[in-house]
Amino acid sequence: MTISDLRGLAANPASGTGNLPSNPLNPKQKRTWRSYSVYAGLALIFVYCLAPFYWMIVSSLRRTADIFDNTLLPAPFSLENYAKVFDGSTMFGQALLNSLIVAGVTTVAALVLGIFAAYAISRLNFRFKSVILGVIIATSMFPGISVVVPLLRFFTDLGWINTYQAMIIPNLSFAIPLAVWNLTTFMKQLPFDLEEAAMIDGCTKWQAFRKVLLPLAAPGVFTTAILTFIHSWNEFIIALSMINDPKIQTATVAISKFTGATEFQAPFGEQMAAGVIVTVPLVIMVLVFQRRIVEGLTAGAGK
Repeated sequence: MTISDLRGLAANPASGTGNLPSNPLNPKQKRTWRSYSVYAGLALIFVYCLAPFYWMIVSSLRRTADIFDNTLLPAPFSLENYAKVFDGSTMFGQALLNSLIVAGVTTVAALVLGIFAAYAISRLNFRFKSVILGVIIATSMFPGISVVVPLLRFFTDLGWINTYQAMIIPNLSFAIPLAVWNLTTFMKQLPFDLEEAAMIDGCTKWQAFRKVLLPLAAPGVFTTAILTFIHSWNEFIIALSMINDPKIQTATVAISKFTGATEFQAPFGEQMAAGVIVTVPLVIMVLVFQRRIVEGLTAGAGK
């Protein structure tokens, strides 16, 4: 190839690509295949996440003699495991009530304290508020198991073993940082002009907070309440360590103490049924309030 040929190729590069293979997929086809790949990946994640829960439901509906069957559906269907769960000797109904009390009180207390702390950090000007927020968040980084022994000794000295406060107070130490961090992030995105306008119209600072800011922060408050309730409902280590009385134990602890007729006989069917009973209310709550949860997590992302 001569120099003149090279110059001609540089001037008209398209002329030198005639023998190159063309792209077999147009942009629309590429987008279609990309969408199929995304959907396939999401389907795999969906199956991976729901398969254990599905198997728990199926196993809870099997008879004791069929508990190790590998069929996808129980044959025949049986509710004997659910009947055994609510047998008077298990006190599982009382355990569910205890879980509701602990999770409910923890959620309300964490919201009240978290709302006021988040308002102070996001709205008031004072020194070291960033440091204070960092310290509050840092307290939630300690694993629960690391504080069990000190708390057990402390609550024993106070005479709080086998009491609700022995579970609620440790739960608050993890729930309050979550509430403060989530609500502070949310309130920082709310315009301060609305509060100023309310105070110009005659509202006090408390009235502006209660009538203007709090309704605007409702999505964040609602999301924080759901997350706090789920965390407290599922808590296990603290409740197991602080409670010995079956009348005070929570549902998660009650499930771990289901035993068979002999020492080495595990009542898998009853454990599966109890797991379904504990999990289903949370799943229903998340599905019903899914839109509000997403709104609360994303509303503070932009002004």
